[in-house]
Amino acid sequence: MKPFLFLLGALLLIVSSVASAADGLVALKSPLSAVATLDKLESLVKQRGLAVFARIDHAAGAAGIGQTLRPTALLIFGNPQGGTPLMQCAQTAGIDLPLKMLVWEDAQGKVWLGYNDPAYLAQRHAADSCPVVANLQKVLAGLADATVKP
Repeated sequence: MKPFLFLLGALLLIVSSVASAADGLVALKSPLSAVATLDKLESLVKQRGLAVFARIDHAAGAAGIGQTLRPTALLIFGNPQGGTPLMQCAQTAGIDLPLKMLVWEDAQGKVWLGYNDPAYLAQRHAADSCPVVANLQKVLAGLADATVKP
């Protein structure tokens, strides 16, 4: 019975750390604060030679209109070497590019890093067989994993 409980506990830990790609969203729990998570992500993006186009602080925007929002920020980044081939497969994919990742703090104070699965985006734009999708998945998963790694 103990091995079963161990496996059940391990499975629950995994599920609580990584959310599924429901509706194309991949979300990973971060051990860092929202600001530290976004700072680390931005640093990794730059180290990997990707351009940072914008860092949007949604919580600051909410504060600007007298509203409150838990920490929520978006990093928009990319490289034409990744985005152009996807748009060559389906030009409408340009609505979802450049790439982006969202960092947010949930109601329980847990911090998450999320991004759109490139396979989901390719499916959305009828470009399922686009050869660049697997590479985009590797890039985003690698960035996300490195960002949330303690």
